[in-house]
Amino acid sequence: MTGLEPAQTWRHIRGMKDRTPPELEMTIEGEFIEPPAAPVANRILLWAIIVAVLAGAMAIAALALWFALMILPVAAGAGVVAYGMYRYRLWRMRTALVGQQGPRRG
Repeated sequence: MTGLEPAQTWRHIRGMKDRTPPELEMTIEGEFIEPPAAPVANRILLWAIIVAVLAGAMAIAALALWFALMILPVAAGAGVVAYGMYRYRLWRMRTALVGQQGPRRG
């Protein structure tokens, strides 16, 4: 079976032969040697980044809550006005129907 690019296979094998194999560091007893721990400055930087991200998330959440609480009285006022207009229209409809003379209202 011929492939589209048969030379690619040979280039891959040649490249693999030139690559150095990975080194496994083991003790004589057959246990792996642990890599050295990260420096203290790196751990402090990691925790500083985590704290900064959490503080930013809390600030955004607080801003969203503040916005919602600022809009709440406006929404309640709009609801009261809408209810008042609804009741006014019902009242107007009733007064218009009472004054009508229909076939059943004799």
